[in-house]
Amino acid sequence: MRAMVDISVELVREEEQAAHVRQMAWEFIDWLRARYPEMQDGIDEYLKNQDFAGMLEQLLEHFTPPEGECLLARSNGSPVGILMLKPHAEPGACEMNRMYVRESARGQGVARALTAKLIERARDLGYKTMVLSALDKHTEAIGLYRSIGFTDDERTPDTVSAADREVLMRLSLTA
Repeated sequence: MRAMVDISVELVREEEQAAHVRQMAWEFIDWLRARYPEMQDGIDEYLKNQDFAGMLEQLLEHFTPPEGECLLARSNGSPVGILMLKPHAEPGACEMNRMYVRESARGQGVARALTAKLIERARDLGYKTMVLSALDKHTEAIGLYRSIGFTDDERTPDTVSAADREVLMRLSLTA
């Protein structure tokens, strides 16, 4: 019998929360490297092009309103997941990115809770559309996104090196 789990999702506004987010963002990169060993150069390119380290250092500036958001999930009080939102180049659109749930908390509804809260926040911030990209082996996440209502998107991938591996999706926030 599975123990009761208390999942909470917080808006990241304090440095203590941001420190947990930074740590899990780097855990996510380690997870990517392990899951996609053939894509090490592409992952390095992504980190450089996105200024991943710089954006994490300035997390409380880049991923907070009025244009961004950052969420931290806790399970029974312990940090277990993150999800971020940033503006997208398409007018009225935002991008969901950097979803990560620690292995110990997978299968407990953490990703679904994070996604629901991020969609709510995106609507609150006035966005009309949410887009995302995931690599093709992110089958668990892709299934979750489809169950929430995301559909395949025909836009051009942001990164050329992973273009044949990216699954692009979008969700209307006005429905």
